Amino acid sequence: MTQKTAVIIGAGPAGLTAAFELLEKTDVKPVIFEQTADIGGISKTVNYKGNRIDIGGHRFFSKSDRVVEWWLKVLPLQTSPAKDDSPENASFLTGGSQRFSAPPGSRNSDPEKTDRVMLARKRLSRILFMRKFFDYPISANMKTLRNLGAFRTAKILVSYFRARLAPVEEKSLEDFFINRFGKELYATFFRDYTEKVWGVPCSEIDPSWGAQRIKGLSVTKALFHAARGMVSDRSLEQKDVETSLIERFMYPKLGPGQMWEEAARMIRKRGGEVHLNHRVAGLKATSGRIYEAVVIDESTGEEKTVLGDYFISSMPVKDLIAAMGHDAPREVREVAGSLAYRDFMTVGLLLKKLLVSPKDAPNGIIPDNWIYVQENDVKLGRIQIFNNWSPYMVMDGGAVWIGLEYFCNEGDELWRKSDDEFATFAGEELEKLGMIVREDILDSTVIRMPKAYPCYFGSYERFEVVRKFTDTIENLFLIGRNGMHRYNNQDHSMLTAMVAAENIKNGISTKENIWSVNAEEEYHESK
Repeated sequence: MTQKTAVIIGAGPAGLTAAFELLEKTDVKPVIFEQTADIGGISKTVNYKGNRIDIGGHRFFSKSDRVVEWWLKVLPLQTSPAKDDSPENASFLTGGSQRFSAPPGSRNSDPEKTDRVMLARKRLSRILFMRKFFDYPISANMKTLRNLGAFRTAKILVSYFRARLAPVEEKSLEDFFINRFGKELYATFFRDYTEKVWGVPCSEIDPSWGAQRIKGLSVTKALFHAARGMVSDRSLEQKDVETSLIERFMYPKLGPGQMWEEAARMIRKRGGEVHLNHRVAGLKATSGRIYEAVVIDESTGEEKTVLGDYFISSMPVKDLIAAMGHDAPREVREVAGSLAYRDFMTVGLLLKKLLVSPKDAPNGIIPDNWIYVQENDVKLGRIQIFNNWSPYMVMDGGAVWIGLEYFCNEGDELWRKSDDEFATFAGEELEKLGMIVREDILDSTVIRMPKAYPCYFGSYERFEVVRKFTDTIENLFLIGRNGMHRYNNQDHSMLTAMVAAENIKNGISTKENIWSVNAEEEYHESK
């Protein structure tokens, strides 16, 4: 019998998980085509002169045991801290459940002696507003009250109780925020940053983004979590904790891309194929099935056709429908063609030091993994401190290695800047915030990520037209963030791939169970 083939578009977390699952559970051969030269999609790690950049910051935490076990098959958890690792690691490795130990038969029998491990990390993120640091999520402590002042605090409390007593109909993301936090708290800590991310007012964004990302987070939840944290253990086992409040997570020693590079290596070793710099430019369909992909080798310009029994797509829906051409109805092409995306730029800065006060960095090192920049006089959206994700992300342990993140649209004023211009601009903004002096910049690099975020505006309200069409194609399975035009977390993207592989194994052509991931209560960010 001829072996069946699954053509998988995209070598990000979703595409690689699908290939891995097919090899583990079926006789179907996965053949992955990735348009870029990199493994991991937006979860890749960029190595710049030995300093590693995590595009966007990726915590490895999931409320799905299945996902956690999958990660640990690829990279087991380091069970004791290395000599040059953060000494606090040892304390929060204790108390975790057995499900976080390396699985039996793991390749890495002695994970302390290899780079192929996950580290247990402590999470801290804060908000920079009024040139002051606030806890994220906002804590009702004396520091917060002092930073806000009595008058602003009173306004926040009044507007919060007003919103809880008389919630509005949620027609936009702005309504979603106000119902949960009140108008004043929304304007203080959510509005400006969110509008930096999306480039449009919150009043123009569909509320379903909030439903997927922060459905369970509220002032009440944050207060309850703070109180419970005084008496409960803080190990990695936090399945009953709102995702935005998680305080411990796992992280690959050399950044998130290490997970996906290792997964790709294992896929190739088991007989799967992973082709980089190969763009799927066309898909041919007949009788409700796709039978052929037109693939272009971007390095040579060579075009070839690839036959497949199954097609699994994590490419942007906009590009998928364009590749189908007139095999897709006009209305579907119109809706898909008007789907909006937000693009992303990171400036990696190598610094002698960050300027922070002793009260914000009591040990002389700012402790945050990332900082949300709520200030409206800069375009900077978020700051990653890679030293705190993993000390092995930094070539020189005495330097500070950070990522300055900007949200933009491909072709706009920010995107058009040359790399040197943009790095200078970002450095000037950080100096304006009082966090550096320009003379302390040792080196810089710029990374651009198109279509990083599927948007919940544009033609999104008509997305059902596209979904209904793609669901009718028996052997086509949409997975992942861009593949489903849904702001999935990494683990949600993986779960969609796992379900798609199961459907192929079981001969199920329905897609409903794939779309239900991150829609059913089991997968929401509140349990």
